[in-house]
Amino acid sequence: MARIAGVDLPKKERIEIGLTRIFGIGRSLSRKILDESGVNPDTRVKDLRDDEIVKIRTIIDRDYKVEGELKREISMNVKRLMDIGCYRGLRHRMGLPVRGQRTRTNARTRKGPKKTVGGKRKGGK
Repeated sequence: MARIAGVDLPKKERIEIGLTRIFGIGRSLSRKILDESGVNPDTRVKDLRDDEIVKIRTIIDRDYKVEGELKREISMNVKRLMDIGCYRGLRHRMGLPVRGQRTRTNARTRKGPKKTVGGKRKGGK
């Protein structure tokens, strides 16, 4: 089993797909890394030679932010927005959509499950 950037890649998957298990690497970046390292994208992870794994690992370590480092950078960016009190930071702080989506309906992913507010009665009882 190949271990790259602190992630164990599944043995049976093609290396092109296996690399996408690393946070911060998608299909296009995976192809780019494999082209640069000279590894065939159709190779299964279990069939990789040690020197190919080392090439891939060095390219990722040298050129890209992945896993913990990338997550830390993203969280610091969000924290910075909240600290300076800009509009996007306030939306993050309140747990509402940040990029201009409507909130009257939808937005359930950010707002969480519905909390029903009781209707007020007009008359006595």
